[in-house]
Amino acid sequence: MKKIFTLLFLTTFLFSSCVNDDDVDFDTIGQTFEFTTTFNGANGYADRFFFNQNIIDSDVVLVYRLEAVDNGLDVWEPLPTGSVFFFNESTGAIEGFLYYRFNFTIGDVDIILESDAPDLAGPEFTNNQTFRIVVVPADFAENTDINLLDFNEVQSALNLEF
Repeated sequence: MKKIFTLLFLTTFLFSSCVNDDDVDFDTIGQTFEFTTTFNGANGYADRFFFNQNIIDSDVVLVYRLEAVDNGLDVWEPLPTGSVFFFNESTGAIEGFLYYRFNFTIGDVDIILESDAPDLAGPEFTNNQTFRIVVVPADFAENTDINLLDFNEVQSALNLEF
């Protein structure tokens, strides 16, 4: 009888010790990548980031643009981002729009600068644009109370280090 209780105890201990639900993300593994590019006519105002290995087909990709640095802290905005309108300096009339968007496959992410007048976009919108690409499992993206539009919340929930 003593052996049965010992075996039952060890079996219970082994199976319960294999569970690790000690964090918000329920043991979700996310990945993050940083990518800097310059948009211009030569690259069609788009650039492609390649994953070092294919992601799982059901994974979800989130992309954030480094909008600013405030008191030494990076400010990330989610893509697609809102429209930016250009104004003609001499007349004050609206001349065009610009926004960033992305699409992805299991092997890469395309980041695209959309504009009806990209030549009017200043270098603050085209040169050395930095993006954070976050890959999360679909279950996390669908079943979370985390604000996926807030890079800091996603980073914290997934314990991402960069």
